[in-house]
Amino acid sequence: MEYSNIRALLEKYWACETTEEDEAALRIFYATHEDALPADLQEAAPLFQYFHTAEAELPEIEIRGPWEEEETKIIRPFWQGWMKYAAILLVALGIGHSVYNFQQKNKPEETGMVFRDTFDDPKIAYEETQKALAIISKNLNKGKTQMEKLSYFNNATDLIQGNNN
Repeated sequence: MEYSNIRALLEKYWACETTEEDEAALRIFYATHEDALPADLQEAAPLFQYFHTAEAELPEIEIRGPWEEEETKIIRPFWQGWMKYAAILLVALGIGHSVYNFQQKNKPEETGMVFRDTFDDPKIAYEETQKALAIISKNLNKGKTQMEKLSYFNNATDLIQGNNN
């Protein structure tokens, strides 16, 4: 390549107007040229020789965008495929069990124990009721005697408060 062409490419390079092909031509020129260069061309020689050696040393980097991303195959354990069906089955069984329990709870008693009399003879039933009421009365009277002790205490506190007023 002639020196005049190299000078023109260098002027374009320093003005930032070169293309990649122009810069590659400059790198190749300075890498292959072993003869003595004129002074104006020697000042750029180390720069382009470095670019040439650095280009050879650097590995090629492939840049991909997110749109070029390869699809990776995800390998899942064998049981994850049917887990969703098992979950649906469990939910359905839970709902079915709840509905069954609700129906059993609201179903009237078939045995009739709730509405059936315990005594066939009304006189025996009356006597048993009298016994039950007597037991209740006895226990209430025990409570009444304890309450009388509290009334003495209340009377005493009323007297003390009345004297202080």
